[in-house]
Amino acid sequence: MVRCWFLLTLFIHTLYAHRDFFTSIGQMTDLLYTEKDLVTSLKEYIRQEENRLDQVKQWADKVDSLSNTATQDPEGYLGHPVNAFKLMKRLNSEWADLESLVLKDTTNGFISNLTTQRQFFPTDEDQTGAAKALLRLQDTYQLSANTISTGDLPGVVHKSQMTVEDCFELGKIAYSEADYYHTELWMAQALTQLDEGEESIIDKVTVMDYLSYSIYQQGELNRALELTKRMLNLDPNHNRANGNLKYFESQLEKQRNAVEEKKENEVNKSEEKVLDKREAQRKRSKDPLPERKKYEMLCRGEGVKLTPRRQSRLFCRYFDNNRNPQLLLAPVKMEDEWDRPHVVRYHDIISESEIETVKEIAKPRLRRATISNPITGVLETAPYRISKSAWLSAYEHSTIERINQRIEDVTGLEMDTAEELQVANYGVGGQYEPHFDFGRKDEPDAFKELGTGNRIATWLFYMSDVSAGGATVFTDVGAAVWPKKGTAVFWYNLFASGEGDYSTRHAACPVLVGNKWVSNKWIHERGQEFRRPCGLTESK
Repeated sequence: MVRCWFLLTLFIHTLYAHRDFFTSIGQMTDLLYTEKDLVTSLKEYIRQEENRLDQVKQWADKVDSLSNTATQDPEGYLGHPVNAFKLMKRLNSEWADLESLVLKDTTNGFISNLTTQRQFFPTDEDQTGAAKALLRLQDTYQLSANTISTGDLPGVVHKSQMTVEDCFELGKIAYSEADYYHTELWMAQALTQLDEGEESIIDKVTVMDYLSYSIYQQGELNRALELTKRMLNLDPNHNRANGNLKYFESQLEKQRNAVEEKKENEVNKSEEKVLDKREAQRKRSKDPLPERKKYEMLCRGEGVKLTPRRQSRLFCRYFDNNRNPQLLLAPVKMEDEWDRPHVVRYHDIISESEIETVKEIAKPRLRRATISNPITGVLETAPYRISKSAWLSAYEHSTIERINQRIEDVTGLEMDTAEELQVANYGVGGQYEPHFDFGRKDEPDAFKELGTGNRIATWLFYMSDVSAGGATVFTDVGAAVWPKKGTAVFWYNLFASGEGDYSTRHAACPVLVGNKWVSNKWIHERGQEFRRPCGLTESK
């Protein structure tokens, strides 16, 4: 509208500047053409504005439809990692594009509101984090890029497909991290979707530019050369492609002269090559986790199977902890999950109403989860723990006090020296990589500030079911415990002698589909002197 008034003002000003036009028909005819040109310009302006409004309307309809679906089951909807990634991408990137589209409009109220709300939007870090989560899930659960892109994940309720732009964005994020393995996977997926006819603002040449370079960086010169030739068929004047063509051809010639049979050795090894490429990428990125392969296998359910003899020693029973008065009339249902270390699960140990109360108290206080620095003992964030947590004290609510008492009744351990109840909600692809709960000998100050000794035991409530992924795995022994709402698992981190049990090294697997809520109680040594007397041998 502002531009319209500007054009009209300009037109009127021109007329008044030349008021003597009426004295010459010839000059007046010129005005007709001027007016025609102005009308043409005005219509073009109107067309652009209508087009812009149509785009805004289409965007609003699309997001309105998404929002209506998502808000009916927010946690279920965001439990699908693609939905969560697209939410991050939409709020961080696409709403900014929309803002640019309507910025010159007279809708000052919308712009003001959007500008105000932008401070609460996800950041680039959030978008990148969600993207990396998809890559992590892809690796852990051995999913193809096509499986993720089409949304065909196990247990999904709100299926969501990825566009070429989404795939391209993932590839770019991997590329920015020099992760050429994932760059190749996602640029190849973007190219496949383009080849299948999907419309996109991303062109094939741009995708192939990234793809050929990532393939080259992984040592596959032949494939890189073929892609470069394909690029030049589409864009013969592409400067980088022309330069790469000559370079790749010269490098291949050198290789052929040096190792004639190399090409034969590479034929028909596509599956092996994928694994080799990922291993090479791990080495390039200096992956600090030595047992990653075993960890990921356990997360996929490919764990160690107990022998029949060991399995025969695992039982289910009603447990009253030596006739504890609180458990006499209502003993708890106890199941042995693993023998060494002894991991037990208690069924129906926390009610639905208690779970909802704990979550309601915790939600406003959730903050990025921390780990204890092994050197300083100070709590800090870490990239290998992707969740948010809150700490709840017994004095805050009777439910927390009741839960603490229940843990004490079942375990027989003192809760006064235990840490507060920690509530955790895992994010997109949320995980906690293999770790020990107790402080090792090389971490003498791990819990010095608490003054309650080492963590003798861990109690872990599962406060939600998880559609796929999210297991608790013990990487040293090959055990896997799967989340089941309303249950809790318990194990001792220390032997009775006070020595650490290194077989308790465990991890929380990435959540593939669903929303994982847990709460845990770390129980400390102080106060347990008569409840769990010291053993006479180091490892018992």
